[in-house]
Amino acid sequence: MHSAPDMPSPEHRRPSGVDDATVAAVGKMSEALECVERARGHLYSFHQLMGHSDLLLGEAVEALAEADHDAIAQRIDTDMIGRNIAPGRWTFQLVEEFDDGYWGPLREHERAVRDELLDGRRHVFEAEMKEKRRTHGRSGHEARPSN
Repeated sequence: MHSAPDMPSPEHRRPSGVDDATVAAVGKMSEALECVERARGHLYSFHQLMGHSDLLLGEAVEALAEADHDAIAQRIDTDMIGRNIAPGRWTFQLVEEFDDGYWGPLREHERAVRDELLDGRRHVFEAEMKEKRRTHGRSGHEARPSN
């Protein structure tokens, strides 16, 4: 029998009566959300990179004008500075639409699934995987922090 500190925290233990298939299904739901979280991070990176690129392009246009290439500078300024990246949208609008139309609703569904099936507990699947994979009683393989 393992001591309490050598067991997963109560918030990571499977509620009584929950079967393996349910834990696996909820784990898959959480994994899907985690993947969307990563995609969201890439979207925010894209948003910031495009904003920075537009500012750099503005600096390039100014440099071209200062180098007496006014026609070229004007052409790029008129066509590219402040240009939409999608019809009627800058990247901040894509971010807002993604957050409101997909990311937010998926987070609500994932939380509801955990609330309904695992008493709101997070990472039960991962905690059980950790229990199967770690070497009980070995330093560096503790179930949870000691404090």
